[in-house]
Amino acid sequence: MTARLTDFKVLVFDVYGTLADWETGIFLGLKPMLSRYSTSSGWSRKQVLEAFSAVESDLQAKYPHLLYSDLLAKVHEVMEERLKAGSGRPPETSISVLVDEHVEFGQSIKDWPIFPDSYTALHTLSKHYKLVVLSNVDRTSFAHTLAKLSEEDSTDFSPETYSPPESEEYWYPQRNPKSKSPFTLVLTAQDVQSYKPALHGFEVALDVIHREATLLNTPKDQVLWVAQSLFHDIEPVSRLGVTSVFINREGATMGFRTGPEPIHAWQFVSLGKMAEAVSKV
Repeated sequence: MTARLTDFKVLVFDVYGTLADWETGIFLGLKPMLSRYSTSSGWSRKQVLEAFSAVESDLQAKYPHLLYSDLLAKVHEVMEERLKAGSGRPPETSISVLVDEHVEFGQSIKDWPIFPDSYTALHTLSKHYKLVVLSNVDRTSFAHTLAKLSEEDSTDFSPETYSPPESEEYWYPQRNPKSKSPFTLVLTAQDVQSYKPALHGFEVALDVIHREATLLNTPKDQVLWVAQSLFHDIEPVSRLGVTSVFINREGATMGFRTGPEPIHAWQFVSLGKMAEAVSKV
């Protein structure tokens, strides 16, 4: 019997690329540095994102325990070093400015825009499922994104409402009575101590979902993974036997892979279209 979208109890989301437009955020964040070098000043958006992805994936594999904000700063630094080495003559910029720019890029997650359909779609889907996050990010950085995905007006709320817990092992945003979070559970790379596509984080997430009473002790055959990245999410969960939905956002550059497309049960051009499909079942 063919499964239906409504046969599942828990949706697990990738965030950056699926719910938040990280490609725009990254591209705009890198432009000031890239514009200083003749090699990169004329790069297209696609070239910028491909260069970023190559460095980021290498560093994530090398430093799985590094906070994502620090890892982003390191990506910026490595890209700068490679451009300097290839330029022959570095631009006349002080070292302190460059260091500050690395850190600034690492902290830019708070400025990454949310896709227009994400807020409404998530709050629609939360009426049908428990929603969970597994994201390659750190807790502090994700708090800003969580607020934007939780509030129609994300400028009008108390910051502590969406701040990560300091002492709890896992982050349950809905336990704060002021929270409007659509997510029951948030897991970050900081929590699972690895970056996707490494399988460890997925295994931790599935284990927590299975054993936590808050999530109805849901087995993996009732978990549906929702992501834009074939590389970071769809391919590894297919290896674990988890059903997935590919959100194939138009114009996306990052998250694809060479070779045959990994198995996924459904494909939508946006999360909004998925929410519409669920509401019609």
